[in-house]
Amino acid sequence: MFLAPFVALFALCFLAPIAVSVRQSLFRALPSGGGLYGGGELVDTFVGTGNFAQVLASPALWTGLGRVVAFGAFQIPIMIGAALTLALLLDSDAVRRVTGFRLAYFLPYAIPGVVAALVWTYIYSPRLSPINQVLGAAGAEIDFFSPQIILVSMANMTTWTFTGYNMLIFLAALQAIPRELYEAARIDGASEWRIVFAIKVPMVAPAALLAILLSIIGTVQLFNEPTVLATVNPWMGNDFTPMMLAYNAMTGQATPSGAGAASAVSIVMAVFAGALAAVYALVQRRVTR
Repeated sequence: MFLAPFVALFALCFLAPIAVSVRQSLFRALPSGGGLYGGGELVDTFVGTGNFAQVLASPALWTGLGRVVAFGAFQIPIMIGAALTLALLLDSDAVRRVTGFRLAYFLPYAIPGVVAALVWTYIYSPRLSPINQVLGAAGAEIDFFSPQIILVSMANMTTWTFTGYNMLIFLAALQAIPRELYEAARIDGASEWRIVFAIKVPMVAPAALLAILLSIIGTVQLFNEPTVLATVNPWMGNDFTPMMLAYNAMTGQATPSGAGAASAVSIVMAVFAGALAAVYALVQRRVTR
């Protein structure tokens, strides 16, 4: 009885949308009539795995997937490293008034993703960028919207947003470590650096696993940043990332189009994210044994 409210909301807000998406992925809107031009109204027709075959044969999906993998390969290590460094700093005796710093580091995460993307688009804008105003004086302007740098620009945006969130995960794990371990290590002559690398870092490994798994899933769902940047960079198109492909397929602005294709893209990416997370979890457990 105590679980009933949660189970009802969980089924309504989580399980039901998944079931609807799976059903839509098996259907496609096709003309009901015959003749040379099809004719008739569009009717949802069962096509089995037809939508998945169409999606998996789309070059846009694999190109976008490659961008997402490249994005995560260099963004996730930088973000996790920065988050762990900040957490270790706040957990040390070198910082006073930890609450203020913790709030300041976490604050970017509280800003809605679209708003943050708009702010960074302004910062990156060639004519308005305060960064290029400084670099321009030195003759070293950077085109943050160029195809060669656009992934780095997005990585900076997501790192700025989520570093504080991951820092709290590490900080909670650090504060759960018994302080007696530090005292015992100091009695044995261990330096503060030795305590960090021999006690703190190994004992936050489970927190690192959680943070990296969440980062992998978030990277696969990359949507806000490329969507906002695409408004000022038409060359990015409507299928720069798989989630952009899914959204624009739903609205008929990308090929393949339709609710069935959009649902198929979403399910494929969910399976891909789950596979990546499972592989990382298995590798991490074998390494830490």
